[in-house]
Amino acid sequence: MHSHWFGKKPEIAPPASVQGLAGPRVLRHSGGWAALRRRLQADSGLHAMDIGYTSPSNINYLTDLGHSVFLADVVHDACTGNWQTGAGPDGKPDWNVEGFLEQSLNFSGRTFDVVLLWTALDYLPEALVAPVVERLFEATNPDGQVLAFFHTRTHGVETAHCRFHVTAGDDVEVQLAEPFPIQRAFTNRSIKELFAAWSDYRQFLAKDSVSELLITR
Repeated sequence: MHSHWFGKKPEIAPPASVQGLAGPRVLRHSGGWAALRRRLQADSGLHAMDIGYTSPSNINYLTDLGHSVFLADVVHDACTGNWQTGAGPDGKPDWNVEGFLEQSLNFSGRTFDVVLLWTALDYLPEALVAPVVERLFEATNPDGQVLAFFHTRTHGVETAHCRFHVTAGDDVEVQLAEPFPIQRAFTNRSIKELFAAWSDYRQFLAKDSVSELLITR
């Protein structure tokens, strides 16, 4: 299981060369992070979820502001676990969706104010996308927010699977992560349908074929 809680700064940070992360970190302006960061700085004692390989930078930044952090590496769990159970009557793969959710997104009744989802939905198998969003909806407090990035195309160097590290400014640091292939490019319509149960979202335009959304419960 790749989910962990942090309520204070970890004493030992794993080296940047650990399995799962590779190469330098590249600064990228993020309007979505800039907006969410203002809330994180204004409020205290928030419960945050960070999706992806363990990032000491993210843990340190959030816990230094007085927030608690839950980590869930859903793309790794989905792409390396044995969740495909065979083929259904229509020939499409059957998936053990409940087993996946129980391993990767079991919060033991905890709820969240902030979710750093990043680009995770672009790399999940199709059968897991809607269930993951539904689980996040159930676990997010009213007025809670999800920061999500979506690729607008499936080809090009910018579609490589990456880990995002927050900074104290309006930028995030992008670093190559495990080489899982991109599964889809979302359209504005498909994003709206996927998050239909949520109350509102704000979109931020970017220049690198990535759309950013701050989605409110």
